[in-house]
Amino acid sequence: MTSGRELTRAELLAALRRADHILLGEQHDNPHHHQRRGALIVELGAGTVVVAEQMPRGARVAAGADLRTRLEAAGFDAKAWGWPLYQPLFGPLLAAGVPLLGGNAPTALARQIARDGPSAWPAELRERLDAVPLSADAQAALDRDLLDGHCGHLSAARLPAMRAAQRARDASMALALQASGGRPAVLVAGNGHVRTDLGVALLLRALPGRPQVLCVGFGEPGWSTAGAPYTHLWI
Repeated sequence: MTSGRELTRAELLAALRRADHILLGEQHDNPHHHQRRGALIVELGAGTVVVAEQMPRGARVAAGADLRTRLEAAGFDAKAWGWPLYQPLFGPLLAAGVPLLGGNAPTALARQIARDGPSAWPAELRERLDAVPLSADAQAALDRDLLDGHCGHLSAARLPAMRAAQRARDASMALALQASGGRPAVLVAGNGHVRTDLGVALLLRALPGRPQVLCVGFGEPGWSTAGAPYTHLWI
């Protein structure tokens, strides 16, 4: 937590239930993060709606028997997301009747933006992103994340377009949370998307009424808590 104080699970749940939007991060390949978040979201109780980075905005996972089949029908790419890594997250949510919606920009659109840059932003995303530009420090932090995520193989020439694609994903997920009708509305996404300084939270907090947004980064043993860009950090 930004105060440096360790919270009990009950204290964290109480804080989350007071929020309008809850952003839960992840290391994509860490199964413990998925299991912990699934259990936590189920505990939040009635009214909770979940928006997932792993499916496109506008999709909703339907009722049915086979979990993977239902997810894939909603646009989940099982191979790309390393199925069954996400079973401990999505399985308990759907078993508990929690609505599960997609939030990401469609893959084809994200690829186009990664090629062409901000000129490829659709109007609704452009309106949101132009209204909340990144500060110089936030842009530098995002660029570092992108470079780290590509293991140093992302060229300087491609960086602006890749930054535009990442911001488009953030805007798409922010719009999906707004439209979800949930309270709390919960986003499950990579840690980079749930940062307080440059991700989805930045876009949500600029909305009229200043909704309360809590951002929980999910880390691993050895992570430094100093200066972590989240309201809460789960190790």
